[in-house]
Amino acid sequence: MSAYNIVSIAGSDPSGGAGIQADLKAFSAHRTFGMSVVTALTAQSTRGVTGVHTVPADFVVHQMDTLFSDATVHAVKIGMLGTAEVTAAVADAIGRHGLRGVVVDPVMVAKSGDRLLEASAVKALRTELLPRADLLTPNLPEAADLLDEAEATDLEGMRAQAHRLLELGPRRVLLKGGHLEGGESVDVLVSREGPDREFSAPRVPTRNTHGTGCTLSSSIAALLPQRPDTAAAVADAKAYLTEALRRAGEIDAGGGQGPVHHFHAWW
Repeated sequence: MSAYNIVSIAGSDPSGGAGIQADLKAFSAHRTFGMSVVTALTAQSTRGVTGVHTVPADFVVHQMDTLFSDATVHAVKIGMLGTAEVTAAVADAIGRHGLRGVVVDPVMVAKSGDRLLEASAVKALRTELLPRADLLTPNLPEAADLLDEAEATDLEGMRAQAHRLLELGPRRVLLKGGHLEGGESVDVLVSREGPDREFSAPRVPTRNTHGTGCTLSSSIAALLPQRPDTAAAVADAKAYLTEALRRAGEIDAGGGQGPVHHFHAWW
């Protein structure tokens, strides 16, 4: 059988640690064929984002229509969208093409603190894109932004917020607990079908965490067509990311928050 085709709809990160570049590496690491639709160009390094140039919504759609009219797509990872216009256009195209296996990583703010989604686009994300998502993968600050409430501070609060996010329309929500304290990093998976699941891994002491959210969500997208269910895809993606974090010090890509090691199994 030929490789599964997985598409990243996201922004470009010239430092290679996040965005489309991280997604394509993760797709390859999971033995799938990566494709991409570019929504924004960024000027960034491991130290931060210095500029963002968004792609016009009509050209984002042009990329999608051209690609999806030709290639069989087995899953889609959606990352940085930037504007309300692009968010609405991507949501519409996802529906028109009947795409499945849609993983939405709501990229809002970079680890450096730079905002990557206009405040005006949050409503479009909530109302137009999330109802088309098979899986939503926010971290705690993103979940709070989507719900317009304070961040969860413990596991019980995470479960409650994950269920409230379900009410926005996605079939499943993986709420990531990396921002909590403690020796374990715990993520919570909830779905309309139930039951709730928790995925725990030792917290890795490293500053090289650039692109962790992109890498996890794209890994899940790549594994969805290869695993029996979403929980199995999440479990294997989290194990992969944990090792990529543990080996991140082997990559020297700058003086700030470096990338994870996407190809730790090979070199």
